[in-house]
Amino acid sequence: MIRRLGAEVRDEVLAVLDTVMDPEVPVLSVRELGIVRDVLVDDRDGVTVVVTPTYSGCPAIQAIERDILTALRDAGFENAKVRTTYSPPWTTDWIPDSARAKLKAYGIAPPGATTPEGGLVQLMRPRQAPACPYCDSRDTEIRSEFGSTACKSVCWCRSCRQPFEEFKAI
Repeated sequence: MIRRLGAEVRDEVLAVLDTVMDPEVPVLSVRELGIVRDVLVDDRDGVTVVVTPTYSGCPAIQAIERDILTALRDAGFENAKVRTTYSPPWTTDWIPDSARAKLKAYGIAPPGATTPEGGLVQLMRPRQAPACPYCDSRDTEIRSEFGSTACKSVCWCRSCRQPFEEFKAI
């Protein structure tokens, strides 16, 4: 039997994770969403995927963990485990630009910056309505802070008259 190196196993696991889609935002993989924090490989080809949910009460985390394990076992990683960690807390800063573009193409306004220039965040900061993902107009309004999931808000574009969701910056 040829033994694979840890880096090879890790790369294979990361490729599998690229196929595991987020159940609430199915246009993004769990890696693109930024919730996969690490992949650990032990000396027996066992792997542990470390994930951080988008927030501590995320109802999708159990489905995500199940989907990760199913995909890894289907790919031959029988000793796969998922470890959930809440520290450091997840932030939308972990979503790469390529994934933000996918959100926009899907009709969800991508998250804005989490902190203003200077880095300090006010607790009750007013926020600007996002640009419309359909027509790029800034003439939009936030209709509800909570959309189909707690991490999205419901918005309306006055220009193209389309409703849309915004992935809130966290």
